[in-house]
Amino acid sequence: MTRKEKKKLTRILATGAIFAALLMMRRTAAFDALPRAVQFVLFLIPYLIIGYDVIAKAGRNIRNGNVFDENFLMMIATFGAFAIGEYAEAVAVMLFYQTGELFQDYAVGKSRASIAEMMNIVPEYANLEKDGNLSQVDPEDVRPGDIIVIRAGERVPLDGTVLAGESFLDTAALTGESVPRRVRPGDDVISGCINGANVLRVEVKKPYEDSTVARILELVENAGSRKARVENFITRFARYYTPVVTFFAIGLAVIPPLVLGGGWSVFAAWLKRACIFLIVSCPCALVISVPLGFFGGIGSASRIGVLVKGSNFLEAVSQVRTVVFDKTGTVTKGQFRVREIVPEKGAGCGEEELLRLAAEAEAFSNHPAAAAIREAAEAGVPETGTAGIGASKTGAPEFGTPKFAAEDVREIAGQGICAGAGGHTLWLGNRKLMEAQNIQYTPCAEAGTIVYIAKDRTYLGHIRIDDEIKETAADAVAAMKRAGVSRTVMLTGDTEKTAQRIASAAGIDEVHAELLPGDKVARVEKLLAEKAQGDKLAFVGDGINDAPVLTRADVGIAMGSLGSDAAIEAADIVLMDDDLNKIASVIRIGRKTMRIVKENIVFALGVKGIVLVLGALGAANMWEAVFADVGVAVLAVLNSMRALRAD
Repeated sequence: MTRKEKKKLTRILATGAIFAALLMMRRTAAFDALPRAVQFVLFLIPYLIIGYDVIAKAGRNIRNGNVFDENFLMMIATFGAFAIGEYAEAVAVMLFYQTGELFQDYAVGKSRASIAEMMNIVPEYANLEKDGNLSQVDPEDVRPGDIIVIRAGERVPLDGTVLAGESFLDTAALTGESVPRRVRPGDDVISGCINGANVLRVEVKKPYEDSTVARILELVENAGSRKARVENFITRFARYYTPVVTFFAIGLAVIPPLVLGGGWSVFAAWLKRACIFLIVSCPCALVISVPLGFFGGIGSASRIGVLVKGSNFLEAVSQVRTVVFDKTGTVTKGQFRVREIVPEKGAGCGEEELLRLAAEAEAFSNHPAAAAIREAAEAGVPETGTAGIGASKTGAPEFGTPKFAAEDVREIAGQGICAGAGGHTLWLGNRKLMEAQNIQYTPCAEAGTIVYIAKDRTYLGHIRIDDEIKETAADAVAAMKRAGVSRTVMLTGDTEKTAQRIASAAGIDEVHAELLPGDKVARVEKLLAEKAQGDKLAFVGDGINDAPVLTRADVGIAMGSLGSDAAIEAADIVLMDDDLNKIASVIRIGRKTMRIVKENIVFALGVKGIVLVLGALGAANMWEAVFADVGVAVLAVLNSMRALRAD
């Protein structure tokens, strides 16, 4: 409990004790014999103890031109109760209102705490190594290329690569995953994790403002500014609703006595009805519980390692019926391996030479297939051949002497690359590239990514590269369908055969293969046009080429651990540990949150509507009005706190 909450609780207990004593005294004849002015002062004391801040806020808001809010309604209603001699009711209204506010403050605090846990990932310092000496500096003062030392138990301050040391990193604060991750020299580490065992020397790769921690904090801080449609409705509703009921209450207090006559007694009776009307009409149950429900849902998602950038996206994900996947790095591991090297017979180029030429041409490409080729070239071709083929490694390396030094490398979108050197041109790519350049080649019918290689116009052979499906992919897709997703689609630039194999293993309904980045956007546009009214489409991706599609989809979901910065920035929801199972979880959290929010709206408006009518007709008293306001608010807040529990 915060200091503010403790102070309010003390005031509530003190006022409650005084109020209870006054109620007991009021039952005695001696109390009734006291002058009305003395009774007024006796009840005014606990009223001011418990309600002075409400009156002060109402006064400040009136001065600033923001008249109609719950503080104003409480002030006017209790002033009216004092005016007609209902002193005990006036104190009771303010006491229970403040008790309800305490419950609300506590609930909001609990909800904020679930989000604030992510704020604890902020590193306080970095151990900068220079000339063999260590100094503690602000992480913002460290630059890419600097060397930092992370001791056991310290938080990783910046993103980088391990140079020396082997340890386990606790990533729970970022990913929700309790199992530590092992890191060795050459592995990447991200800021916000805790070093569990040994000392690590790390080379910094990004400045602090571009680090994982800084990006997460920025996204969390901005999440509250993106309101769901329901929240915006409640905000607009309260803006117009409060002045309307205020003027209606004034009319209720003034017009009937003027029409009916009867003097002060009639006016007092109608003024009491107006006060009851004002108390009941306070919209705090909706104004507090609806945002709190969304905030609780976002906090619940953050605890399982899912970052939702705003309540509007939580509302949207609750309506998702179609999920579209990118393949590489999303449904598959994104860890390509060379499975087969097949030189063309009679081309005079063996396996080693074919692999070397491909690696040199792909030296500057960041495509996963290029990385796989370079890695295979560094490892060397096994004596028995690749993938059990046992192809001969003899054969004159006609084009390999002198060594092919790639230069003037040009990427051809959706086809491959062209690299020139020493008067020769090397072509590496898919069948579209071969056909576009009129190169006669031998098609490969095997599943996987096929890289065809030609020098000048002579076809040298192909390299088959394959990716592995994630172990959790099939279970994740099944969980999404259980959560209410009715259509799953995979989009990829890979071959039709490979795409069908991956989709079948994962249980994905539809496949669209051999797509360029622009084709993916067009395909998503078509899927958006096909979905039913009110349904939403989510796209799940991780690469920089996925950013346009993530932006175009109703809900963009990015892989945060391995995903590119552009994808994470473009997405609406980020999976911090790349676990596809979290998609079904966040859909369930979104639907649970929306169910809770709708329950609160129906319950609050229903109870208030009934008691408002009864109050206007004189059939409700102040205590019932207190329940319709404070009681409903407390129950709605407690209901909203259910959203804090991950489903």
